[in-house]
Amino acid sequence: MLSQLRDIVEQVSRVENVHSALELLVQQTCLAMETECCTIYLANEEMQRLELMATQGLRFKGKKIQIHFNEGLVGLVKRSAEPLNLAEASKHPNYKYFPQLGEKVYQSFLGTPIIYRKQVLGVLVVQQKAPRLFDEMEESFLVTLAAQLAVIIAHAQTQGQWRLEKKQQAIRGIPASSGVAIGPFWWDDSQPLLADVRPASTLDIDREQEWLLLAIEEALNDFRRMRKKLDNEINKETLAIFDLFTHLLNDPMLRKDLKTQILKGDRADWAVRQVVETYSNRFARMADGYLKERAQDIRELGQRLLFFLHNAEQEQHDFEQPVILVVRELTASLIASIPKDKLLAVVSLEGAANSHAAILSRALGIPAVMGVNLNLDIINGKRGIVDGYSGKILVSPSRQLLKEYRALANEERELANMVNQRIEEAAFTADHERIEILLNAGLSADANIAVNQGVDGVGLYRTEISFLLQHRFPSEEEQTQQYQSVLSTYPDKRVVMRTLDIGGDKPLPYLPIEEDNPFLGWRGIRFTLDHPDIFLMQIRAMMKASVETHNLSILLPMVSGAQELDDAIVFIEQAYQELSKLDPRIVRPQIGIMIEVPSMLYLLPLIAHKVDFVSVGTNDLTQYLLAVDRNNSRVSDVYESMHPAVVMALKHIHQTCTQLKLPVCICGELAGDPIGGITYGWFRLSQFKYEHLQRGESEVSITQYASG
Repeated sequence: MLSQLRDIVEQVSRVENVHSALELLVQQTCLAMETECCTIYLANEEMQRLELMATQGLRFKGKKIQIHFNEGLVGLVKRSAEPLNLAEASKHPNYKYFPQLGEKVYQSFLGTPIIYRKQVLGVLVVQQKAPRLFDEMEESFLVTLAAQLAVIIAHAQTQGQWRLEKKQQAIRGIPASSGVAIGPFWWDDSQPLLADVRPASTLDIDREQEWLLLAIEEALNDFRRMRKKLDNEINKETLAIFDLFTHLLNDPMLRKDLKTQILKGDRADWAVRQVVETYSNRFARMADGYLKERAQDIRELGQRLLFFLHNAEQEQHDFEQPVILVVRELTASLIASIPKDKLLAVVSLEGAANSHAAILSRALGIPAVMGVNLNLDIINGKRGIVDGYSGKILVSPSRQLLKEYRALANEERELANMVNQRIEEAAFTADHERIEILLNAGLSADANIAVNQGVDGVGLYRTEISFLLQHRFPSEEEQTQQYQSVLSTYPDKRVVMRTLDIGGDKPLPYLPIEEDNPFLGWRGIRFTLDHPDIFLMQIRAMMKASVETHNLSILLPMVSGAQELDDAIVFIEQAYQELSKLDPRIVRPQIGIMIEVPSMLYLLPLIAHKVDFVSVGTNDLTQYLLAVDRNNSRVSDVYESMHPAVVMALKHIHQTCTQLKLPVCICGELAGDPIGGITYGWFRLSQFKYEHLQRGESEVSITQYASG
């Protein structure tokens, strides 16, 4: 039956119309199971009923067949979310005869729920005239088929092919830039895609080389034009996105790789696709969310090259009215090419929340939603709502929804005006406690960021970026120059540089690491301690880079025990002693560790005297505490940054560090979440309450403190 199951799924998946697909499924299921009847019911949660969508064997009267959730055997399967196998259905206490279904002739009943991500979408039923119990093989077959059917139904509903509920349904994506927009959708399919380029060779290598160089020059000029165009609209750090693209196009390694491909006889566009995909795939395979999202930036660069290989002139977008732009892959170049007053919001079928396109959207104040599954045939030209806060998209919304979202948009404008007036002020809590806001950096663009009055420094600089973009380990001098550019950008502010954090989840292109479970493997501090030559080179480069500014702090990743910390400190001290003899201006930097392995929660009192600060890596700490890989779509919904265990762990870290007088900060997605800020405030209040109650102070003082 396994081959029959595979055949059914393959046949059904090839049918584009979902209603036709369901009809085909019930027909093929009857043939495979040699039974007389097969029926599919889908759940209408709003109306609390199951609606018949397809059947083979039932001869019903009327246009629609509906069974309430609390009725009959089908309703029982929906409520219990478990299969039901009966030899004589009419003898079951929940049996109910529906005259309009004409199913009186069927005795045997086997029903199984159609479940997708814990939600019962409907019920799949097979029936037979002769009384008999379906065997285990048949039951297993139907359960497996229902699981496959659930994916098809969920995908169809996401595509908007049908909705059983009467209320307005929202299409969900990844919120990338906050804000609310109301207007017509406009689908742009004019942008070239790397995936569309096919293998092609050439006999005229010189012509291809010239063709490519002209395209590179056009792309460079294009990025300069965009930077100049937006110079007065957005801050300098966001403009550095275009500096990054310029830097990459001028990179000798990239140009060398492109030239090498053409010398092999490849056409210029095919060479671009191969090289760009090689670079992009290095990042796409990484588990680290920040690094993974850099793959899109590399692809954008390739697509701009592709555009200028096939287009002599810059594209122009003419709109009579402002639109909600819908694209397959959103790029910073595309956003910059459209007048801001004509762009209400952007929706991208692919992409990530921290791609450069998303960053530019935020800087321009344009709502953006990424990773959306849309039916493009029905959305173009229709009026809709984009909610950049939640990632919701509403197509042809009701009058009531339009009224509510218009009111929300007005409130948002008032709030934005109020915030912008005070954005450069230092951050304080309501009780006047100073909070540091630090930058999470890592791309070359970050090295060019002008000093931002709203940022107190760099809380995490990911040094592995410069290692990942090369075909070899960067030299000590190359690293020194890279780190110096970052440190000198913030001469009066603290910059925390994390030592090389690579491993099976973030492999280098020239040092592949393959492990069954890279999250528990050879990574972070474990790798660098096993390669003291690489570690010492990096530490020396950091210290030399800070000789003028003296604003360096070193952060050690993935420390899981005291011995790892001790060994790392020995190497750092060795590097300091070597360099201080050569240059007396060298200063010993502060040393900190990342708390992301749960074992360190309990070792903090033992190692506190050895470090100057700690930084909580909430992303990995959450994964390790909950045993959840957040990049695994099957369990990503279990990843919860505000899980009680995570909150209690953070509280424990905060209380321990407070008692030890050890500075602590939070890094990761939680640090940028408003709820995370509330949690931090609660920790502080709890600690205050504990300390003052120890001194015998009254509860009233706590209340006054909180209200202040």
